[in-house]
Amino acid sequence: MQQKVVEFTNLLRKSGIRVSVAEGINAFEALDELSIDDRELFKDALRATMVKRGDEIPTFDQLFDLYWSGFYDSLRDAFGDANAQLAAQGMDMDELMKQLAEMIENMDGDIDLSELAQALLTQDMSALENMIRDAAEQAGTGNIENMLQVGFFSRRTTEGMGMEGAGQELEDLVQRLEEAGLSPEQAEALRNMIGAMMESLRKVVRNFTERELQTQNHDYMEKFRREMLTEKSFYHLTEEEIARMREVVHRLAQRIKNILSIRKRRLKRGKLDLHSTLRRNMAMGGVPFNVIYKHRRKERPKLVILCDVSSSVANVSRFMLQFMYSLQEAFTRIRCFVFVSDLGEVTPVFKDGDVNSAIEKALDGGDVINVYTRSNFGLAFHIFWRDYLSAIDKRTTVLILGDARNNYNDDKAWCLREIHNKAKNVVWLNPESPSAWGFGDSVMNRYLPYTDIAEECRNLRQLAKVVDSIVL
Repeated sequence: MQQKVVEFTNLLRKSGIRVSVAEGINAFEALDELSIDDRELFKDALRATMVKRGDEIPTFDQLFDLYWSGFYDSLRDAFGDANAQLAAQGMDMDELMKQLAEMIENMDGDIDLSELAQALLTQDMSALENMIRDAAEQAGTGNIENMLQVGFFSRRTTEGMGMEGAGQELEDLVQRLEEAGLSPEQAEALRNMIGAMMESLRKVVRNFTERELQTQNHDYMEKFRREMLTEKSFYHLTEEEIARMREVVHRLAQRIKNILSIRKRRLKRGKLDLHSTLRRNMAMGGVPFNVIYKHRRKERPKLVILCDVSSSVANVSRFMLQFMYSLQEAFTRIRCFVFVSDLGEVTPVFKDGDVNSAIEKALDGGDVINVYTRSNFGLAFHIFWRDYLSAIDKRTTVLILGDARNNYNDDKAWCLREIHNKAKNVVWLNPESPSAWGFGDSVMNRYLPYTDIAEECRNLRQLAKVVDSIVL
């Protein structure tokens, strides 16, 4: 059992759930205090000791079902379905098996059946499970990498079990029973039963192989799903995908933070100054005993976010805010403003509590602004120019998120010009395609001259690209 727990722990780590050595020891200690016969209690104990974050629970539950008990259930269900189909054809399975046992007992000569044939005939699920697992291990099913290999490894597993030989043994048994007096109707029923069991066994082996693929490549499949999410438009995310997207945003933010950490260490060490090193070591014949480094201090920028929270860009706003606040250490200070028509500051909302809850409060607006009005970018920029322009200096990056749909109001582009003149740079993320900028009620073309970067931002990959350009 300890070996199985260790294997399961490694599977969790491979799939992105960080389980420390201490937590693995805690799992063993918990299992010493309870009975592993209670599946739910066993699962709860492992989850409590190995999982630290709530968003990791679905992954843990899926891997637990794949690794521990799901296969036996599918094995039992497959043979149960076969028996139900035979019963629907008018076959009394219990009576048939009873007659079969009596005839075998009364037959002259020993009945020499292989272990697999006996397990099929008696439908011994535990024995069948052990034989399938052993044969799959011998077949190398643990090395499966993709769906194209499912058929290959399934066939190798059935061959390793001796399935064809077992089928022939059971057919020979039916012939001997006919010679001993089994009626043609009973012989036909017995052949139907054997055929159904053999077909069920093939399905079960394939199911086991597919589950092994899921288990071994869960991390790969999760990465593939995350990649698909990063490419999917914010406009078309379902509620379930929005919840999963938070993990993807966290992972991308962590990647950028790791890069920043490496860069910070390099800046602290400095860059080799070859010219100064050679001059300093001329007295030693040019041998660089004393190495000189250049030290260039890179100041962290300030960040001011102006975020359109109208319904048309709500999802983009949600993930952009989460992304930026996951990178707080990359900036000296972050100030966040939300607007639809009026503009208000929501920076204090992010000081306490969970960032996801803070984002929901910021998007809701609450008492800060009226979120149930029509967009007016010109008014929002004018309010910022009037009340908050002093928050901007030459170290400040201004990040604006919005579609620039101004509902034919005065765009007040001069306000953005004044902001641009004071700021280090102005970055605009627009969820609409550039081909739509400046058409209809879009005034994006009026604002473009006063931006340093203006990019389409419809999915997380585009958002990450822009954030990279700001912080790296």
